[in-house]
Amino acid sequence: MVKVKRARTADCVVGGFRGGRDGTPVASLLLGLYNTQGLLDHVGFASGLAAVDRADLTQRVMGLRGGPGFTGAAPGGPSRWSSDERSSAWTPLRPELVVEVAYDHASGGRFRHGVRLVRLRPDKSPRQCGMEQLAQ
Repeated sequence: MVKVKRARTADCVVGGFRGGRDGTPVASLLLGLYNTQGLLDHVGFASGLAAVDRADLTQRVMGLRGGPGFTGAAPGGPSRWSSDERSSAWTPLRPELVVEVAYDHASGGRFRHGVRLVRLRPDKSPRQCGMEQLAQ
């Protein structure tokens, strides 16, 4: 038997980021998609950023601080992974940076399992990043 997974990608707006416990300024990107009401909903995160991309990505992200972040469903709140050591604090960004991510599965308007950053999408407008990408 051979298991074949379908390759899925989505273009998402980076609505915020979290720093690392080790002092890494940008450890994960908080991803969003626009819903039918035109609000940016948090749909998941991408971590495990490649070291070769981290410096450029950190510079871009830091330049977008001070924005509203997510205008619809926002990240945060208690979860089974929350602890004193693992904060749910995040920094909101202006919704200008678009990235392509690879994912295995999405349900309930969120990514499930791991999400991997594929590339930056400077050719794509943030408003082109809608929830319809997650439709089954």
